[in-house]
Amino acid sequence: MTERQQSDPDESREREPRAKKKPSMAKVIRGAVQQFGELTGKQADGVSGVRREGDGWSLLVDVVELERIPSTTTVIATYRLDVTSDGELDGYERLRRYVRGSVDPS
Repeated sequence: MTERQQSDPDESREREPRAKKKPSMAKVIRGAVQQFGELTGKQADGVSGVRREGDGWSLLVDVVELERIPSTTTVIATYRLDVTSDGELDGYERLRRYVRGSVDPS
């Protein structure tokens, strides 16, 4: 008589590929800003918005376009960055340009 091998449920779970953990919002922002800087040569002055969009993310990033003295006359641009769920930059576009000292009309 042969002995049957019983499969251990814990053993089969160990062999299954684990689901890839999605990066946190902070990690997505850091990675996207770094990738944007590498592609454009522009350094982010700040992130003014972030939200989940579909499976990925949409970020609003402010960038110094033209440094001036006094700094209140520096030209800033806002870019929208499209980021995949894995944190890879998928695209970007400039939405607006403005002088640092200006205020949006309400």
